[in-house]
Amino acid sequence: MERSRFLLSILLLLGHYGCIYVAKSTLGTGAAQTNITTDQGALLALKAHITGDPENILVNWSATTSVCNWVGVTCGARHLRVSVLNLSYMGLTGTIPPNLGNLSFLVEMRFRNNSFHGTLPHELSYLRRLKLISFGYNNFMGIIPLWFGSFPKLQSFNLYGNQFSGSIPSTIFNLSTLQVIDLSENQLSGTEGTKRNRELNNAERDVPEVQQFQRALYMHKLLVPVLGHVPVGVFNMSSLTTLNLYGNNLNGGLPDNICQHLPSL
Repeated sequence: MERSRFLLSILLLLGHYGCIYVAKSTLGTGAAQTNITTDQGALLALKAHITGDPENILVNWSATTSVCNWVGVTCGARHLRVSVLNLSYMGLTGTIPPNLGNLSFLVEMRFRNNSFHGTLPHELSYLRRLKLISFGYNNFMGIIPLWFGSFPKLQSFNLYGNQFSGSIPSTIFNLSTLQVIDLSENQLSGTEGTKRNRELNNAERDVPEVQQFQRALYMHKLLVPVLGHVPVGVFNMSSLTTLNLYGNNLNGGLPDNICQHLPSL
């Protein structure tokens, strides 16, 4: 009788720990499913904010297809999470929803040559793994947000050809990994910009354009308008290889020792 009770106790104990093991295994699988579901929800929210898709490119952005097989989406091999979102040259029209900040494994975000408009939501600052931001040639507007300085791994920062206004935020000059800045063809100005300065600046728009290098090793020329007040912080970025600010409403002058602290420029 005592032996039977002992064996029963052992079986119950094993069964108890076996249940714990199964519960943990199930929880792990559920967590992974929640993660990729989060990415899916973020991208479907973006699709809902796209009002124009003339080529019907995003037709396969559907819950019936794996997120990693969607057009413009690349998933990382290690975590199977969305790591690259490339919607460049798709002719899309729309706005950026806050949900996009949930793509926590995103490394590259490319929206070049579309018709996205409006302002950029603060939730994008949650994308701490970002190394490349390319929003060139869209219709984004407003000031360049201060939170662009919160990306610890950012290497390439391209906002050219939009309608951003105001001054260049000094926070981005604290990014030690930044190599490429292209803020050209916006409406940026210094702290003392005037209508006359803007008119004079427009007269300088016929200067030769800099050849575009997305992953440049060096820059052929540093082009800014004659009336161009560039924040001092930009000249202390030792990792910078490319600086492109032409076609704005900047004012003031450039320091004589412009490249003294820019060995990689």
